[in-house]
Amino acid sequence: MKGLVDKPSYIIELLEGGVTIEDVIDGHICEQAQVEKSAFVVGDLGALMRQHVCWQSVVPQLQPYYPVKCNSSPAVIEVMASLGLGFVCANKAEVSLVLEHGVPPESIILSGVCKQLAHIKHAAKNNIQHLVCENEAELSKISRLHPNAKLLLQLTTQAHAAETSMAFGFSLKSCRHLLEAAKDLGVQVVGVTFHIPSSCQDLQEAYTHALSDARCVFDMGVDLGFNMNILDIGGGFTGSEFQLQQVESAVRPLLDAYFSPLSGVQVLAQPGSFYVASAFSLAVNVIGKKVVTRHWDSLAQGENNEDSEFLYYMNEGVYGPFSRKLLGNSIAAPSVHKHVLCAEEAVYPSSLWGPSLDQLDHVVERCLLPELSVGDWLLFSNMGACGLEEFSSSQLPIYYTVSTSDWYEMQEAGVALDSAMKNFSMVQYSV
Repeated sequence: MKGLVDKPSYIIELLEGGVTIEDVIDGHICEQAQVEKSAFVVGDLGALMRQHVCWQSVVPQLQPYYPVKCNSSPAVIEVMASLGLGFVCANKAEVSLVLEHGVPPESIILSGVCKQLAHIKHAAKNNIQHLVCENEAELSKISRLHPNAKLLLQLTTQAHAAETSMAFGFSLKSCRHLLEAAKDLGVQVVGVTFHIPSSCQDLQEAYTHALSDARCVFDMGVDLGFNMNILDIGGGFTGSEFQLQQVESAVRPLLDAYFSPLSGVQVLAQPGSFYVASAFSLAVNVIGKKVVTRHWDSLAQGENNEDSEFLYYMNEGVYGPFSRKLLGNSIAAPSVHKHVLCAEEAVYPSSLWGPSLDQLDHVVERCLLPELSVGDWLLFSNMGACGLEEFSSSQLPIYYTVSTSDWYEMQEAGVALDSAMKNFSMVQYSV
């Protein structure tokens, strides 16, 4: 069985003859059982292609720009670039990474709140012209360091402001002043960007307000002599085709009304999690176990030992691949490797902890699991949007895979993994 080798050369395991991702996970768990039982990640590059096909079929009018902060894996960047996506970079390092993969500067947007001076200078040096600007202080910096920049003004939305206590961007009331300031400084404004979070419960209302406000900003910009031609509706795409269809239903009539195809406005979106979440799975090992007596206020029917809770300690925690838990995000309960839960099988209140014994290292606060033993493996799916820097900082091996059917489909779409992806080599997966 082949695995990941040292940078900058990576191996993609080609799955033939009905071999599945589950088979790959089984194989690497067997390998780890003979050594130190380290956690590892398996990436399915075919999932990226499948999500791209879904995106093109549901929202073909939205040009996808991938936010690198979502997952900066070299494999992801190379596949996205081969598929023709644009990129949204939050800092100098992300810009450099994307440029190294042959992405043209005109397909890159420098985003990021309160940009460092070095990042703006780096964008200017590399002829990256599209920058996001959220306030007058940023405008002043950009005008001094990158006077040829083409700005997308960051518009605050009600939905985004309701989710965070620090909503950056400008309101509709303040946009006229910002546009006039840009004109006085001689900086070009070419469009508007906004963000509707995936947690938004009323997409129709949120997009109605946001796109109406964006149209007003466009009209003000045109009135001041700016060539307003880019609209970026941001992210907030979960990875579910159903949710994407909901967004499409909300957005399509509004775009037809405010930004029709005849207007010449290029409409962008930032699908990050949508593309990568389902492509990566994390396997961790149970290294400790404890039983405590606790009272649960509400337990599902069929639970046993209501006063007992199992605490399981894993070999990875919030100071590694589960760091998003520290930011307030929840971690979904894992599945148990090689375990099919029967209807009559007992499950118990359980919590999952990292190895640090820190009270903050609480990965999953409450879930129902069969009783586990030390040495068992847990599988966390949909881990692709964690940001692969968490995996790399923990030095977790990442095993990239692609099935032969997905590989052929990617080649038909113009993604030649065995030639275009210069940092990778294809090997046949062997059991």
